[in-house]
Amino acid sequence: MQYMILIYSASDAGPQTQEEMAASMPGWFGYTEEMAAAGVLVGGEPLQGIETATTVRVRDGKTTHTDGPFAETKEILGGYYLIDVPNLDEALSWAEKCPAVGYGSMEVRPLMELPSQ
Repeated sequence: MQYMILIYSASDAGPQTQEEMAASMPGWFGYTEEMAAAGVLVGGEPLQGIETATTVRVRDGKTTHTDGPFAETKEILGGYYLIDVPNLDEALSWAEKCPAVGYGSMEVRPLMELPSQ
């Protein structure tokens, strides 16, 4: 079963300076390599900041584009991992190892399995 680990944190949480970000990278690389070595990693990427986001809506046939994310929240989506593991417990175990878990939150959600056509 595939699960998405969505990585959220407050914009002022975690590494802030270039030096702090550089110092945090070995933890992220190690986490990613551990998942790859275990054969559970399907994919994952960090996202650019919310200032680069554009939200698209179509209401009553009218399309609008709005700068920024869809929802105002205290935590922002910073990236994700897609993993393939046997069950939710194992997915939660991987989420608990994420380097951002100490200052952010990990949302673990199973992918919907659609019937083949």
